[in-house]
Amino acid sequence: MAIPQFRKSFGIVQMKRRSTITIGKEIRKTLHLADEGDVFEMIVEDGRIILEPKKLVPADQAWYWTEEWQAAEREAREDYAAGRYKTFENADDFVKNLMSGNRNED
Repeated sequence: MAIPQFRKSFGIVQMKRRSTITIGKEIRKTLHLADEGDVFEMIVEDGRIILEPKKLVPADQAWYWTEEWQAAEREAREDYAAGRYKTFENADDFVKNLMSGNRNED
């Protein structure tokens, strides 16, 4: 079963200096695009130019790629590689260790 395609004309646009084409406010609103910074894949298909909005990092995962989080990830990898970690037999032992304040002791 084919998925119906949405097609709506938003009028005619003209290419300006430096090959610039403006995406109108109604289109930006319809597709939930920012006024600046969104990324598109440009596809040429059957003589048509298709601009497909892309998210390089899914919005719900953006936190992971912040410099602060990545620094903490590097630190954690270094700690693990250096053997600075503990293992526990069960969750109760883990919680007891946290509550005792001896988190960094072997």
